[in-house]
Amino acid sequence: MTSMRVGGIALVVLVAGLTGACKRAAPVATTPAVTPAAAWEKVRDAFIEDRLGSNPPFAVDSGRHEFDGKLPDWSKAGIAANIQRLHEARDAAEKVDAKHLEAALAFERNYTIARIDNQLFWLETAETPFTNPTYYLDGLNPSVYLTRDYAPLADRMRAYVAYAKAVPAAAGLIRENLRLPLPKTFVERAISGFAGYASFFADDVPKIFAAVDDAALQADFKAANKAAADSMRELAKYFEAQRATATDGFALGAGKFSKMLAATEQVTTPLAELAKIGRADLDRNLAAVKEACAKFAPGKSIPACFAKLNADKPKGGPVAAATGQLVELRKFVIDKNVVSVPNEEQALVREAPPYNRANSAYIEIPGPFEKPLPAIYYIAPPDPAWSKADQLAYIPGKDDLLFTSVHEVWPGHFLNFLHANESNSMIGRLFVGYAFAEGWAHYAEEMMWDMGLDSGDAEAHVGQLSNALLRNVRFVSAIGLHTGGMTVEQSERMFRDEAFQDPGNARQQAARGTYDPAYLNYTMGKLMIMKLRADWTATRGGRAAWKQFHDEFLSYGGPPIPMVRRAMLGEDDDGVLF
Repeated sequence: MTSMRVGGIALVVLVAGLTGACKRAAPVATTPAVTPAAAWEKVRDAFIEDRLGSNPPFAVDSGRHEFDGKLPDWSKAGIAANIQRLHEARDAAEKVDAKHLEAALAFERNYTIARIDNQLFWLETAETPFTNPTYYLDGLNPSVYLTRDYAPLADRMRAYVAYAKAVPAAAGLIRENLRLPLPKTFVERAISGFAGYASFFADDVPKIFAAVDDAALQADFKAANKAAADSMRELAKYFEAQRATATDGFALGAGKFSKMLAATEQVTTPLAELAKIGRADLDRNLAAVKEACAKFAPGKSIPACFAKLNADKPKGGPVAAATGQLVELRKFVIDKNVVSVPNEEQALVREAPPYNRANSAYIEIPGPFEKPLPAIYYIAPPDPAWSKADQLAYIPGKDDLLFTSVHEVWPGHFLNFLHANESNSMIGRLFVGYAFAEGWAHYAEEMMWDMGLDSGDAEAHVGQLSNALLRNVRFVSAIGLHTGGMTVEQSERMFRDEAFQDPGNARQQAARGTYDPAYLNYTMGKLMIMKLRADWTATRGGRAAWKQFHDEFLSYGGPPIPMVRRAMLGEDDDGVLF
């Protein structure tokens, strides 16, 4: 284009000269050269808009409500087109030379490429739309319309009706896309998830919109909601029929697992070395829990110590207890100068809805385009199909719950996202990665204990370690299940014997490892943060610099941690992640 514009200018000047000197040539408008910064910003903004448009639930959760009621194009052609656009976006980002950008924009460019690599792995290499029902279970989540007060209830009801009308077609695509036979654990997750949606649509959603006084809207809602519930119920029945042919073939294999780590988290540590690192940290925490249990439950075995911990149930139930814990934890974070708290936002605590109880606790946080609204910290009740003993055992002890609240809210996920939403980069605000988010939240548990939470109380220390051991066994199980021939039963036994989990949690955690192979990111991320903290604070005052380190670390949003390491250490980065 530039050479053509230059040629055009030369031609105009020549013609003017031939017409005689009595007339002056009119000034020729020239297009200013596009700077590298402007070129990058164009690529970045196009990528963001494409990601929002290709994934409307993500856009809505981020606060872009012009996408309300829409679901992604889950047709095979739609998925292929999405993959193609990601490749084109990556090519466009690569064409902008980072050497010609200022440091912040160069980092943002590399962050964007890392995010594209992440998405391409799951879509193209792991083929999750065709192999894993959790891809759809996550994408179908309608809670933003039901629990987030971003608009009047009637407006959110209209958005939900549009969403519900799209669900039956989505159910057909899900059935068409998922290749059979599926692994047993995937089948069971599909049954529980889609049946959970059906019961949630039929039993819970009508109560939320009952107050809307609009007969026509209520009639439209009733028809759409019933069709959505029916389609989910039929989908669950479809997967029930797959039990007879379900397999044990869930493992990614060493090649894909290594590629997952490199493509999604920029970790290239050999698997054998990574397994040793995970085992060493598990052994470290087993030794620590032995010492803590000797103080908390002297003379008792570790399982008996954990039974004592779990028997001390939170008064008023987990939701009420966690609500009180959040007040205390926020005060501790501020009083002890743990990390900066950017604003006055708070998180609420609620019971998890039926369709999303595969994990015991999680948080939903409004995105960067949303107006200020509260995050919701959800706690799952036990499965009513379990025995009474297993249901009681599933309810966490109060100090186990305390460190879950640390993980989910103060100063874990919630505070991470408060900082991310303050990022100067929209990439940092929108795309917070798995190992960054879960690594920070899990790191926060041990860090809060080290900074004096509960003043050295032995029961609290056992509570902290119970969470650490759970994540340690996830790390070891993920590698074992996907690269080492570990069976689900062996993983479940490990959760019971070395993480001291109750039967219900052990079953859930072992199954989750099959369809969430990246759940080693909790411990992997934590260990990378601990190593980075040690290296960064070594020349900045050691422990006295922890708050400064935390603020600096969280300022990046949520890219792969090796990227943050390179940015924070610069020439001092030795590339050793663990």
